[in-house]
Amino acid sequence: MSISAPLAERMRPTTLDDYSGQDHLLKKGASLRRALDSGLIPSMILWGPPGVGKTTLAHLIAKHLDRPMHTLSAISSGVKDVREIIQKVEKAGMFQQSGTILFIDEIHRFSKAQQDSLLGAVEKGTVTLIGATTENPSFEVISALLSRCQVYTLNDHSKESLSQILDKAIIEDNILKNKKIELKETSALLAISGGDARKLLNVFEIIVGTFQEEKIIITDKVVNERAQQSVASYDKDGEQHYDIISAFIKSIRGSDPNAAVYWLARMVEGGEDPKFIARRLLISASEDIGLANPNALLIATNCFQAVQAVGWPESRIILSQCTIYLANSAKGNAAYMAINKAQQLVKETGNLGIPLPLRNAPTKLMKDLGYGKGYLYSHDFPGNFTQQEFLPEEINGVNFFSPGSSKNEQDIANNINSLWQNKYKK
Repeated sequence: MSISAPLAERMRPTTLDDYSGQDHLLKKGASLRRALDSGLIPSMILWGPPGVGKTTLAHLIAKHLDRPMHTLSAISSGVKDVREIIQKVEKAGMFQQSGTILFIDEIHRFSKAQQDSLLGAVEKGTVTLIGATTENPSFEVISALLSRCQVYTLNDHSKESLSQILDKAIIEDNILKNKKIELKETSALLAISGGDARKLLNVFEIIVGTFQEEKIIITDKVVNERAQQSVASYDKDGEQHYDIISAFIKSIRGSDPNAAVYWLARMVEGGEDPKFIARRLLISASEDIGLANPNALLIATNCFQAVQAVGWPESRIILSQCTIYLANSAKGNAAYMAINKAQQLVKETGNLGIPLPLRNAPTKLMKDLGYGKGYLYSHDFPGNFTQQEFLPEEINGVNFFSPGSSKNEQDIANNINSLWQNKYKK
């Protein structure tokens, strides 16, 4: 590989054993690893943030299975390109090595018609599709294609895996290994990377390049002093995408409509997908406002639907309207915190038994076993309420809902305490 290639490209893994991170998919016994070891992989969508190795993993899968691979970018390719590859594979017939892989990067940018053009080949097994996307495939991949694919979610790199990637680059890269580099501190580098290994390596290379001294000592202070210039140099391909959406959501959460509209304008001027912005507004309406103002989710939902109906550029006005409303709304995250707490308890306690009164009893045997026995039908009681136990015995009385200071959340908490006579006031 040319030494003029960026460090991230020079350090791209060449085997699955060299691949860092995603142990939940690739460690022994994990779902994707089992498929790879069997030699039979499904068509799949690799979903995850930038820099976690989606493209690299696709190429390593093809190499590991010794299969031919065709690559398309959804940004520059169309239906014609897809059909040409499919026809090429079909014409090769028995002379074509079996199991051709078609890799489509940024598949979320394919239109419905472009995705439709893949269906027949995927269904017949002419090609095994591997699509890579940073966007939720439930929204961006048509249901007919999604149903024929296994979705694998790739996570941000951990601090440990990013540190290993850095250490490996210093030791193995043909350029860096000839320099005297001492990594004294890495916190600032890891923070700048945001879990993105590509960003980490490219920023690191630029910072190293700013040194004139023979010995290069990397500290948090050095990184912070030179980071602004480094990130600016690196970010020429639009990697600020996730930083700007972060600033946008944090401005809404912080109830600053002026800042929120500014970051919205940055995205509008940068050509951001309006549906991407509208989806983030939906999330903010529930995560940061929630029960403090339930109308926020209705407004955000209507905004998303209106953006789809109206199109660009007029939908920027709709996005602005929703943004200002959400930023000015009362804030509360009780619903968000409640589901987090409940999920954590499920992970800690496993599948606790469902109380017999709450169980479904469609058969005589189930009724004989006591399924549904003792259930109290709420509508048979005054106020359509009577106290009964709905949680497994082991977690009786555990409270998941903790209200914030908003009036709506306080009213909900008061109602719970009134009905349940402070049972959940813990």
